[in-house]
Amino acid sequence: MAAQEPLVLWFEQIGIDDVSSVGGKNASLGEMYCNLSARGIAVPNGFATTAAAYRLFMSETGLDQKIREILDDLDTANISNLQSHGREVRQAILATEIPEVLREEILQAYRKLSEDIEGGLDVAVRSSATAEDLPDASFAGQQESYLNVHGESSLLDTCRRCFASLFTDRAISYRTEKGFDHFDIALSIGIQRMVRSDESASGVMFSIDTETGFRQAVLINAAYGLGENVVQGSVNPDEFYVFKPTLKEGFKPILKKTLGSKEFKLIYDTGGEKMTRNVPVDPVDRKRFAIDDEDILKLARWACLIEEHYSEVRGHFCPMDIEWAKDGLTDELFIVQARPETIHGGKELKVLKTFHLKEHGHVLATGHSVGERIGHGVARVVESAENLDQVEEGDMLVTDRTDPDWEPIMKKASAIVTNRGGRTCHAAIISRELGVPAIVGAENATTAIPSGSMVTVSCAEGDTGQVYDGQLDYEVQEVDLSELKHPKTKVMMIVGNPNEAFRLSMLPSEGVGLARMEFIINSFIRIHPMALLEYDKLEDPILKSEIDRLTASYSDKPAFFVDTLAQGVGMIAGAFYPRDVIVRMSDFKTNEYANLIGGEKYEPEEENPMIGFRGASRYYHPRYRDAFGLECQAMRKVREEMGLKNMKLMIPFCRTVEEGRKVLEVMAEHGLKRGEDGLEIYIMCEIPSNVIQAEAFAEIFDGFSIGSNDLTQLTLGVDRDSEVVAHIFDERDPAVMDSLATAIQRVKASGRKIGICGQAPSDYPEIAAFLVKQGIDSISLNPDAVMKTVSRIVEVEAELDSQGSASQTRSDVTV
Repeated sequence: MAAQEPLVLWFEQIGIDDVSSVGGKNASLGEMYCNLSARGIAVPNGFATTAAAYRLFMSETGLDQKIREILDDLDTANISNLQSHGREVRQAILATEIPEVLREEILQAYRKLSEDIEGGLDVAVRSSATAEDLPDASFAGQQESYLNVHGESSLLDTCRRCFASLFTDRAISYRTEKGFDHFDIALSIGIQRMVRSDESASGVMFSIDTETGFRQAVLINAAYGLGENVVQGSVNPDEFYVFKPTLKEGFKPILKKTLGSKEFKLIYDTGGEKMTRNVPVDPVDRKRFAIDDEDILKLARWACLIEEHYSEVRGHFCPMDIEWAKDGLTDELFIVQARPETIHGGKELKVLKTFHLKEHGHVLATGHSVGERIGHGVARVVESAENLDQVEEGDMLVTDRTDPDWEPIMKKASAIVTNRGGRTCHAAIISRELGVPAIVGAENATTAIPSGSMVTVSCAEGDTGQVYDGQLDYEVQEVDLSELKHPKTKVMMIVGNPNEAFRLSMLPSEGVGLARMEFIINSFIRIHPMALLEYDKLEDPILKSEIDRLTASYSDKPAFFVDTLAQGVGMIAGAFYPRDVIVRMSDFKTNEYANLIGGEKYEPEEENPMIGFRGASRYYHPRYRDAFGLECQAMRKVREEMGLKNMKLMIPFCRTVEEGRKVLEVMAEHGLKRGEDGLEIYIMCEIPSNVIQAEAFAEIFDGFSIGSNDLTQLTLGVDRDSEVVAHIFDERDPAVMDSLATAIQRVKASGRKIGICGQAPSDYPEIAAFLVKQGIDSISLNPDAVMKTVSRIVEVEAELDSQGSASQTRSDVTV
């Protein structure tokens, strides 16, 4: 007679190959407990009931036959049918006692786990299906988990509820859709020591960017209290990105920190029948991050170790979806779950699909974008699960939040919008799996979007998703990356928005030839740096109140500027790492600086700001020198703290060589010394003096980047902001073309690199061809012009090769 399979196994007895016995969730916990504890990753101890235990429960009680009879006429396409059958199965399981032999095994293990704790240990009780987390299907969230389970009778009751959760409506529907037999799958239960995150914080992290599949960043979500709120999307959590390559080198590369509203926290319920309850978070705590930088970095390191281990075990790249918790009583961090990420994991990007809105309209609501897609349909505002039958095929599902019970109806939606939740919540995960756009954490979506109206959901405009009124036109572009040809001339990109950097990094390019600092200052900081430096001297209470609102988590106001700018630039530098990223120091004109909060106090009024107090002239001037110091501190943080040495700096609108020397001196005073630790500093070539004095500028700068817009207006004497003479502005004018050719010739003769980052090559492919023939080193393009311009450059280079020459003199070129 064959030996009976064990009914209970401890984590130390379980590994990744035991999915058939204890399910994916518990197999993963055992794998980490056995193999990663020695590497410093803390996993709370526990034990698991096995598939044999579940089958014993089903067979000895006759439940297996009873459930077959109940499900005989199941129709998952009929929501009412699904709901009634699921309810009947669950009621049958809940009404059945657990067999004595299994009950005793569970209680003996619980007593051992509790050791000498009177009344028993607080435990988390988690369901783990034996078909869970396969490469092509994620069963995560299909079954129930319970927290703060205390005492033997409560534990046994909760185990029965876990068994019943194998037949939740969403689990029945999901198995049917994926082709799994309901009776081929068993349920294991993990019983694990509780982490007292009710007294601290918890959350979810991914070892990959969930939106783009960018592999070099860890995404962490955090909120106060027990972790179910983050998983279920009940709160808008804090969000952090950490860059993996330089983290592994010992740097502290927190690329982004976004403060969530964290309205509620889930805590122990010590009174009534419930085990947990939600309570409001103190307003002061809501304005603080739930975890500090040390915790963020430690979690990110753990994510890297877990990913590396699972990739090695599975034999291929295996990004991970990980749940973590911080114990408020001991301040220790723990990993409480880990499973393979199923959307991007193991997939190589072969075809790049991008969505572009061709028009814009009135914005009804905004939130975190999920999916980088666009969709439109009739908005259907659903208040509760009882009204799910209101959703028709192709509708836009708008609700407060979703949970796994909503999954059968979510399949019908062409987009999903929720008031609450972050990028790792249930609605976000399911929308990715379904391939539909979603906007989570929109806060007021259910009131701002009229039910029954036609709307367009756009997640293709960066980090912020927009819900537009009406049906807007959009296009989808597909690029087969395997067929792309790479030109000899470096093709780089012009990037402003850090939130688009991960996606843009997947386009074929050699890096970023122009990262615009102004976008970060204008969109994310919004406050004039001098107003932050002189915050204590400000007398206007309204102005101070607005600054306080934007810098709520900072008592040190200038530090807000430094951190936010460093994170914005860090996102771009990290996205393209180790390729070059050339960051231009701020190049606002005085009227643009004045539009920043508090800016009017510090900016002079100029008749022609275009050629006034801008660029290099500001950096050493008493009116802005201290503010420039903040810019330097931010760039130093990117290089020294984040370890992103691929970042180079560029000085705009530098009129004379002497002015260039003054700027370099100021930068050196702030720790940015040219040549030190590999730092290269470029100059914009956008003033005729830059062309005429190219050799002299080449002595103090490492490279040049032509700004064709300013070079054109200053060569032709045209103010491009003037409607009266705007028709004269043309980069193809012979005088401008001659300036371009002269600049390239002189700079290259001086042994320096020269590229172009102006608009001209993006607008005019013939200018790109002209520059290639002149032998320019790099051409930086707007992202939407990369593909067409790359093709043109390849053609030009082929023509030159066929002529047996790498370049031609200017007299040979006809534009």
